[in-house]
Amino acid sequence: MIYMADTANIEELKKLYKFFPLQGVTTNPTILKQSGMKLSVAIEAIQELVGKGMIHVQVISSNADDMVREAKKYKSYFDLGDNFYTKIPVSEEGYKAMPKLKEAGINVTATAIFTQQQALVASRAGADFVAPYVSRLDNISSHGIEVAADIVQNTKEFGLHTKVLAASFKTVDQIYRVSMAGAQAATICPELLFQLIKHPMTDISIRQFEADGKDLYDIEF
Repeated sequence: MIYMADTANIEELKKLYKFFPLQGVTTNPTILKQSGMKLSVAIEAIQELVGKGMIHVQVISSNADDMVREAKKYKSYFDLGDNFYTKIPVSEEGYKAMPKLKEAGINVTATAIFTQQQALVASRAGADFVAPYVSRLDNISSHGIEVAADIVQNTKEFGLHTKVLAASFKTVDQIYRVSMAGAQAATICPELLFQLIKHPMTDISIRQFEADGKDLYDIEF
C-alpha cells in the first residue's frame, strides 16, 4: 500500500520525511485553512520536501470548465509534471471535468466519495485515484471499510486502472483494515502516521537488545 501524508503542516512533514517512506502529500481547502498558509506558499514548501513524489491539490471551482482551467494553472504555476494530481469532487460538474482533465494530460484524484457507485462512476470518467472517506462514513453508520472494500473489488472485477486512495481516518485499526481490504493507497494525518509504526512491545524489545549486547559487540564502527 502507498502511504501519503494528508497535511500541509510543513514542520510535521519535515519530521516524517526523515524516516517514513511517503510517496506523496495530499491537500484540500480545509487542510490549508488549518495550516494557516496560502496555497502558493504551502505547495512550494511541500514541493521542496516531496521531490518527485505525488502532490494532490484540490480545486475550488464549481464549474467543470473552471475546474479544468484551475487545474491547468496549478500544474504550470508550480511547474509540476506527472507527479501532480488534481483533486476533483464527485459532483455533476466534477464528473464532467474528469475526462477533460485526462485529455489535457492531467492526473485526477476523485475526492469526497461516500458510496461505491460514486467511485465507480469516477473510475469510468477517468480518475486515477478514488478517495473514499472512511471515518466520515463510519460516523454516519455507513461502514467505511466495507465501502472501500467494495470499491477495491469493483476495480478488480471490471479491470479498471483506478487505484483506491482511502482517506479520512481516526484510528490505526481503520488503516489496517483498508490495507487488508486491498486499498492500493492511503492518505493519513501525521499523528496517525507516527502511531502506525509504534508498539510498546517493540520498544521493550529494542531496550532488551541494547542491554544484552552492551558488552558483547566489540567491533568498532
